[in-house]
Amino acid sequence: MFDLAQWHDGAGPGPWILLFPLIWAAVIAGVIVLLRRTVWRGRGAPWHGPYRAAEAAAGPRQENAPVDLLGRRFAAGEIDEDEYWRRLSVLQEGGRPHKDGPA
Repeated sequence: MFDLAQWHDGAGPGPWILLFPLIWAAVIAGVIVLLRRTVWRGRGAPWHGPYRAAEAAAGPRQENAPVDLLGRRFAAGEIDEDEYWRRLSVLQEGGRPHKDGPA
C-alpha cells in the first residue's frame, strides 16, 4: 500500500503536505465554535461588545412593555377585542387614535 509520508522518490512531499494545515485549521475552528456555543454563551464575550453586556445587565427590554401589558390585559379579559386593537394601533403609531376607530 502507498504510504502518504513517502517522499515520492526524492521529488518532495507532494500535494498531501497542504492537507495537514487545513486539518489543523478545521480543528481549531471547531473548538472555537464549540466554545462559543457552550462555555462562552451569555458571559459578555468580546464579540458581543460592551453594548450587549450592558443591555443584558439592564434586564428585559422596556420598549415593548406597554404592548405586553396590553396583551396581558386582553388575555385576562379586562378589555375587549375592539379596545385591544384600538390601543395597539395607538401604541404602534406613537400618536393619537383615529376618530373613526380601527381600520
